[in-house]
Amino acid sequence: MRTLFFDLGMGAAGDMISAALFELLDEKGKEDFLSKINHAGIPGVSVSVEKSVKCGIVGTHIKVMVNGEEEESLDADHEHHGHEHENHEHHHDHEHIHDHHNHGDHHHEDHEEHEHHHDHGHHHHTSMAEIESLVGNLNLSDGVKSSVIQIYKLIAEAESNAHGRPVSEIHFHEVGTMDAVADIASACLLFEMLAPQKIFASAVNVGSGHVHCAHGILPVPAPATAFILKDIPIYSGHISGELCTPTGAAILRHFVNQFGQMPPLRPFSYGYGMGKKDFEAANCVRVILGETDEAPEKIYEYTCNLDDISAEKIAFAMERLFEAGAVEAYTIPVTMKKSRPGHLLCVMCREKDKAKILDTIFRHTTTLGVRENVSNRYFMERKIETIKTEFGDVRVKKAVGFGVSRQKLEFEDLAKIARETGCSIAEIEKKINASL
Repeated sequence: MRTLFFDLGMGAAGDMISAALFELLDEKGKEDFLSKINHAGIPGVSVSVEKSVKCGIVGTHIKVMVNGEEEESLDADHEHHGHEHENHEHHHDHEHIHDHHNHGDHHHEDHEEHEHHHDHGHHHHTSMAEIESLVGNLNLSDGVKSSVIQIYKLIAEAESNAHGRPVSEIHFHEVGTMDAVADIASACLLFEMLAPQKIFASAVNVGSGHVHCAHGILPVPAPATAFILKDIPIYSGHISGELCTPTGAAILRHFVNQFGQMPPLRPFSYGYGMGKKDFEAANCVRVILGETDEAPEKIYEYTCNLDDISAEKIAFAMERLFEAGAVEAYTIPVTMKKSRPGHLLCVMCREKDKAKILDTIFRHTTTLGVRENVSNRYFMERKIETIKTEFGDVRVKKAVGFGVSRQKLEFEDLAKIARETGCSIAEIEKKINASL
């Protein structure tokens, strides 16, 4: 199985993730990426790459120019605040998003150590709806555009939670918007080009100390980043500063299948994405591309015969079994003792759900005994993506593994469109598939 593993021991910023992924491409792939991202139609943006050395390690830095100037991203990027401040308090303009009710709180603070002045002549703020419109018109695949929008929604939701405002009132500051679009679109395009079947990542080093932002002094990780990283393993290393940015966190949340230890992996190549700052440790994201074996999953199968239960009660029991964590549950008509017609109930579950499944079977069926079998289950990796069609958003179920890939349009979405348009499901399916 084609697998990526991210080493996040020095945190994660969007441009560093992209730079690490870029290094995994062959020379033609690198040329194709730069051509695609520079012809994507992001207003005023040009993207280039340059070599960077950190602690003697050679890697890549992705350079984003907006209207001829290299933008300092207003994301809480650890590359943009030094660790030389007293008390390890880092002054930076946290996040390129803010709530609509705070327009006076402009996101340009003057700090002697890293002043950042751009005279744009006005202070326009871009809403989530405008971001969706901008991204929707980019010259990129529907899959890439869908991922970009989903990542922006993660960031907007996090800011909404942090500021206590609806997402509709969260606005992106113009100065950082195009730079952020380029960072996120670059990462999504690179994931599409590399086409990994599984993505793993280590626990995230979020840094330590405090940061100064437009709203005051905040602890690391800042509220928006902390919200995005919910349920993801994080830790605080010895570097003082904010090492994981909201954009980096959202990219990881969207793409990574599993966080924790690196799985057994046969590596093909390594990529190093470099930040700008120099720390005592290498300021980089490392990604490994390799091959993992499709490991089987241990599955528990419970079976029992039922001959004195109504169809309604079987249906009710099946609902409860899926609620209890059944991976699969079904019945088979069988002939039982004394030639009585009955049903064979089969339920499959993971080990952690054994107790709940057994309790549900005995509670909601008439059986007096259950048989247990333990077996290995091989399965293709599955995920659901949303694509834009002439009929609106439609979900696509995708399955990859064992050298095979399949995809299928979500039936409920097709049925909904059929009811609204009067077209047949077959007609709708044909039109959408023709546009893929």
